[in-house]
Amino acid sequence: MAVEKIKKPKKRSATIFGYPLSIFFIVVNEFCERFSYYGMRAVLVLYFKYFLKWDEDFATTIYHAFVALCYLTPILGAIVADSWLGKFKTIVYLSIVYAVGQVVMAVSAIQDITDANKDGTPDNMTLHVALSMVGLLLIALGTGGIKPCVAAFGGDQFEDHQEKQRSTFFSIFYLSINAGSLISTLITPILRAQTCGIHIQQECYPLAFGVPAALMVVALIVFIVGSPMYIRNPPQGNIIVKVCKCIGFAVKNRFRHRSSQYPKREHWMDWAEEKYDKLLIAQVKMALKVLFLYIPLPMFWALFDQQGSRWTFQATTMNGNFATITIQPDQMQTVNPILILILVPIMDTLIYPLISKCFNFTPLRRITVGMFLAALAFVAAALLQIQIDKTLPDFPSSTEGQVKFINMVNRDLQIQADNQTISLKAFGANEDYLTFNNQFTLVLEPGQQYNVKLDNGTRNTMAIIQGSKLGFEKFDDMTSKPEKGENALRVLNGFGSVLNVTVRDKVFNFTSNMSEYLSVSHGKAEFMIKDDRGSSCIYTQELGFGSSYTLIIPSTFTFGEMCSENIKAVMDMEPNTVHMAWQIIQYFLMTSGEVVFSVTGLEFSYSQAPSNMKSVLQAGWLLTVAVGNIIVLIVAEAATLKDQWAEYILFASLLVLVCIIFAIMAYFYTYTDPTKIEAQFGEMEPEEKEKRKSFDMPRKGSAESHKEDRRSSDSSSDDECTKQTKI
Repeated sequence: MAVEKIKKPKKRSATIFGYPLSIFFIVVNEFCERFSYYGMRAVLVLYFKYFLKWDEDFATTIYHAFVALCYLTPILGAIVADSWLGKFKTIVYLSIVYAVGQVVMAVSAIQDITDANKDGTPDNMTLHVALSMVGLLLIALGTGGIKPCVAAFGGDQFEDHQEKQRSTFFSIFYLSINAGSLISTLITPILRAQTCGIHIQQECYPLAFGVPAALMVVALIVFIVGSPMYIRNPPQGNIIVKVCKCIGFAVKNRFRHRSSQYPKREHWMDWAEEKYDKLLIAQVKMALKVLFLYIPLPMFWALFDQQGSRWTFQATTMNGNFATITIQPDQMQTVNPILILILVPIMDTLIYPLISKCFNFTPLRRITVGMFLAALAFVAAALLQIQIDKTLPDFPSSTEGQVKFINMVNRDLQIQADNQTISLKAFGANEDYLTFNNQFTLVLEPGQQYNVKLDNGTRNTMAIIQGSKLGFEKFDDMTSKPEKGENALRVLNGFGSVLNVTVRDKVFNFTSNMSEYLSVSHGKAEFMIKDDRGSSCIYTQELGFGSSYTLIIPSTFTFGEMCSENIKAVMDMEPNTVHMAWQIIQYFLMTSGEVVFSVTGLEFSYSQAPSNMKSVLQAGWLLTVAVGNIIVLIVAEAATLKDQWAEYILFASLLVLVCIIFAIMAYFYTYTDPTKIEAQFGEMEPEEKEKRKSFDMPRKGSAESHKEDRRSSDSSSDDECTKQTKI
């Protein structure tokens, strides 16, 4: 085992207000690193969908695969730090990997590097995907690898007489985590919404990824600058490795002695007594007892982490207009850290004391309630999705086609389509699309009958025009809602001569009488209409989120003061009418569940774990997060549910089922006092240890004993872990 060489300073590091000066570098480093991680993650699914052009299911799958990897690599980081490099070198080396990954992500989002034809679309998408995957892999290795090291390294900077300062440090450290998360999830979506590009101005993902990359470089520099002041403890071996070896030996030894001629032992871990001392075996037993309770917990994280995927996609189909402010879909994730800062003190000072007056609200009961609240959050998300679906267009199936008729003739018409009578005002359209099989009969006037063929799964506009007799032109319409809350606009020119039409400096391109679609953001849109003689007309249309319009310029159009009155806008798709503010309900329920579940879960775990098993439980807790994200990617790929609300209900139902299972497990759980158990082993004489083959752990289940358990578990390592629910 390689041991990090330590240069002990001749005198203690400088202090300020009683705190080692070195911890301020660590706190700033953590703030910048959390800003970098959460900022990049906030816009990640939208980058997958809108830049890499992945569908929502595949984008969700890759997103959760990345998050899962971020929570698997901490185990590797802890082993490397404790068994080989030491915390300082591990943080530095993996931070370099981390920063490189962020830079690679920023480069992958620059469309101009492969946009040879300058049309705003990358010509080599494979390169961008490859760079993105390499970047995410490096980020997962970096952020996960340093996760278990930074807080512990900060705790190493304090001496034994600085317990109070150490506890305060962990509170400040936790605050820096939430501050970085809150600020980054607020700012990076704004950066993404900016436009940039050499050839074509588009959403600025390079900036949204570039700023977090810069913050990670700053985090690395700040951490290295403070290196002369750090206290560096040498690596002394990793307890996780030792526990795994102990468990492995017990299993292997039990298998070797499976014959009935060998006497049975009270616990299967007792088969490790031939190689490991009984104190370690008893400690492993206590840790395994808690880890067994972790088995149902991944389902909570499967729902919780969908805030950054499914819920963000849900927000893209909603109205984000708050008075004069436009909220980006990915900014709704900011609600979570805001509510955490509000709910944690409320729960501790008000809710828990009030509930405790009615009945004993034990930690395991709190965890059960937390899972139930998360399930309720997904029920709320499903109900909201049902309301959103009511506002979405009813697009045709793969065996049908849809048609909207526009009357470009200066008189009212009554036409028939497959025996349906349709009345059309002059320069007007029927309100809703009509659905037909791939072929239907159209009668414009008596004796004028056409057999119209439609491509399956398409929407079409049929403009009825006047020639020597009535005829029609067929145009392809959009078959999906405009992306990102933008509005799809086009112009139907019935004026009879060439017109130049622009909106917000964007020029409509006419390949026939109907222009191509232009994407325009919400708000007031002014259409500038000009002819070749310089005459102009301005038409104004107020735009919402996600609508589609066809602007009709009729044959009766004339330039002049009243020109805009001759222009008509036909709404092809209604704007998003369900407001993003409704998502606050599900965010409130989910965050309440997080506060009750996560903080309580860590506090309970460490009160029930031996003093040297804190990192084992930390690794187990992070592993539940990883497994939860793996569950999401499996469901996203395997589920064949057509409606998104049904998937929300599926997840809620699974969590309720898991919640019931956990409640049963909790009912049969008995509390232990690790401190007393370890003390009893310390008092045992060597000959007594030889006589005992196993240790019978006492059972404790009363409320008073539980309070005593919690009081006995107030070491600095407990503070370190329980305050890192957001790491």
